[in-house]
Amino acid sequence: MILLKRTLQFFIICTFLGLITLVSLYYYVKSDIPSVQVLKDVQLQTPMQVFSKDGLLINQFGEKRRIPVTIDKIPQPLINAILATEDNRFYDHIGIDPIGILRSALVLISTGEKKQGASTITMQLARNFFLTREKAYIRKVKEIFIALHIENLLSKDEILALYLNKIELGNRAFGIGAAAQVYYGKDLNELNLAQMAMIAGLPKAPSALNPIRNPIRAKARRNVVLGRMLDENYISRAEYNEATNAPITAKFHGAEIELYAPYISEMVRAEMVARYGYERAYNTGFKVFTSVESDVQAAAQTALVNNLHAYDMRHGYRGPQQQLWNFATQTALSHSEILEKLKPVKEIGPLLAAAVLEVGEQSATVLLKNGEQASLDWDNLKWARKYITRYRQGFPPKTAGDILNPGEQILLRKNDDGSYLLSQLPEASSALVSLDPNDGRIKAIVGGYSFEQSQYNRAVQAKRQVGSNIKPFIYSAALNNGYTLASILNDAPINQWDKSLGVAWRPKNSPAVYNGPIRIRRALAQSKNVISVRLLRGVGLQRTADHLLKFGFQNSDINRSESLALGSASITPLELARGMSAFANGGHLITPYFINEIQDSAGNVLFKTEPLLACDPVIPQLTIKQFELTPELANSQEPIATHCAPRIISKQNAFLIADAMHSAVWGGGSWAHKTGWSGTGWRAQALERRDLSGKTGTTNDSVDTWFSGFNRDIMTSVWVGFDNPGNPLGRSTYNNNMDKNQISGAESGAKTAQPAWVEFMRVALAGKPEAPIEPPEGLVSVRIDLATGLLSQKNDYTSRFEYFEKGTSPTKYVMQHVENVFEEDTKTEEELF
Repeated sequence: MILLKRTLQFFIICTFLGLITLVSLYYYVKSDIPSVQVLKDVQLQTPMQVFSKDGLLINQFGEKRRIPVTIDKIPQPLINAILATEDNRFYDHIGIDPIGILRSALVLISTGEKKQGASTITMQLARNFFLTREKAYIRKVKEIFIALHIENLLSKDEILALYLNKIELGNRAFGIGAAAQVYYGKDLNELNLAQMAMIAGLPKAPSALNPIRNPIRAKARRNVVLGRMLDENYISRAEYNEATNAPITAKFHGAEIELYAPYISEMVRAEMVARYGYERAYNTGFKVFTSVESDVQAAAQTALVNNLHAYDMRHGYRGPQQQLWNFATQTALSHSEILEKLKPVKEIGPLLAAAVLEVGEQSATVLLKNGEQASLDWDNLKWARKYITRYRQGFPPKTAGDILNPGEQILLRKNDDGSYLLSQLPEASSALVSLDPNDGRIKAIVGGYSFEQSQYNRAVQAKRQVGSNIKPFIYSAALNNGYTLASILNDAPINQWDKSLGVAWRPKNSPAVYNGPIRIRRALAQSKNVISVRLLRGVGLQRTADHLLKFGFQNSDINRSESLALGSASITPLELARGMSAFANGGHLITPYFINEIQDSAGNVLFKTEPLLACDPVIPQLTIKQFELTPELANSQEPIATHCAPRIISKQNAFLIADAMHSAVWGGGSWAHKTGWSGTGWRAQALERRDLSGKTGTTNDSVDTWFSGFNRDIMTSVWVGFDNPGNPLGRSTYNNNMDKNQISGAESGAKTAQPAWVEFMRVALAGKPEAPIEPPEGLVSVRIDLATGLLSQKNDYTSRFEYFEKGTSPTKYVMQHVENVFEEDTKTEEELF
């Protein structure tokens, strides 16, 4: 009786001490127990995703790959695999497993080793969210209390969903949704049983059991998971046998990029970090929808790459990248040895690494890095004259042996028909920007040949001399200051002595062809340099510079010298496209934008761009009687339209310049074949659209080349040059694989930049109706004499209809004043000489 009494007392004391200990431990760890709100609002670290306007994934940014999934979207076999392996009594216990804890304690007492064990899914969730991985007693105590707390606040399904979305599974994949993509490139519902078991086995040791790094150990772990599923009757023996015999199919899959647009994705990344900070931008699941259209963006990338390769081929073949073996003195390598040497070769853009195996009379056999053996026929080799300089190339090759030797490591590109073309990495650079001139939306932007090669975004960062692309702005200033498209100026050389430099300044046309007295329309269409200089002088340098600043250019980029008329100003392609858009949209300065919308991880819209439109504010039609206002108040009402871009030039000025640029594409009109001239942008006629206006641009020594062109709905600028501004693009000579009209002679805006513009616009305009720029009110159209700009009564090739702002059209007919029409200009020319 006394023993029983003492035993009862001991039990009561131990229970009391246990309760005190338990309460003490609770209060000790209480500060680490998450609140209800924290548990309910727990944020998964989800990467930022960047999409095109039409919803294709461009890129994603974040250190952790995560694709959150709800419990109802998780296949039951995968849930069974996780439960069988990690916590088969999950739906029965209260967050801790007493049997497992007791077993772990016995192991500790018997071995003296601290081994992690008995952790339920809820305890693992507690550790992964709120605790470190340190193996300490107090951490295990905290784990237990937090697990109990979680079970009290969340349902079992909520706990399991959090666990499956949170858990680390290797290769920067967090959560089962990301793991399915990273290892198999599939959604969860596309996985087979063996693949689900593989993922279910990863939580124990994501790195050591990784099927990519350690396929043997991963397979063994997968089969353990399948064995547990069989023991728990989740699968049949037949299913077990089939799954355990399945091969390891895991391999690394990056983000499922649907549209290659790295330059704009980097613009988005920088903008989002600036707005929200690094941590929030990268880890809170932002979805950013850009302004680019997927098909148009892809066309821009393709056009730019193709054009750079075309330029590169015109200037000759620079030879192999390296010599893998010397065919004259060494035995050829085996295919496996060749592939091993090709493995480290970086393939940039569309370029593919290959080794030359054999060289025939007019063909060659190659082995590609991917193990494919292919043949290069003569049509894909004969372009490769030897590169000497950018101004000189060797003679056209006659045999494949003039170009290639066995053992050389070369680069290829794949043609549309599946054949391979000898290629090389272009040395020149390029940029393309396409805008909607009506609201500033960037439809496509490409900042270089390859983002892997260079992250420098030439479209927005490279300030380059614009050459003759400046002339529409010079002519716009002239029309603002008394000139018309029918004004006559003398297209003759200028020779002016510069006292400060002690030399003569002699701006020349390119080519050096002079037509004498010429109308301004034709001068702009044919890009006459000396006419541009004469217009700048007529308007005044400062007045011209002030006019150019209206188009959004930086004051520091507009030099105050007469070379401004020839395009010495340095402007980025985006700035140029923005300024040129004013001629397409009726005279407004739009603001380019590249983000349409920003959503949070739940799809809530956080930001939506409201662009400034190319419109004029609508003044409310108020009457004094309606609103009982004084005349002063009625007249002071604010415009209704608040999202209009500022007007910088008149509608009439914008139309006249756009129409003159139309002549740069289509020449002198229906009589061009008789008058004998065409515009510098005539290659755009290949698009067979009458709604296009454009302008070429070439700087001294062909260092920078441009083409900009538009209709009412799209404005596109292309630049081609070298990243080093001092390097000229050179000239090329004809060979038997190229169009002589397109290739021979110096590189220029028309030959070097415009082909990319034409290829791009062919896609961008496909299926779209013509959108000509319509003449606004305030213009008149009268028939003028082409030689003098005066009124004409003839109806033949010597005349045409010309547009004028009201009050500026000629009032006299050509027969009355033809004798004196050039008198003033001749005097000016005499003074210049």
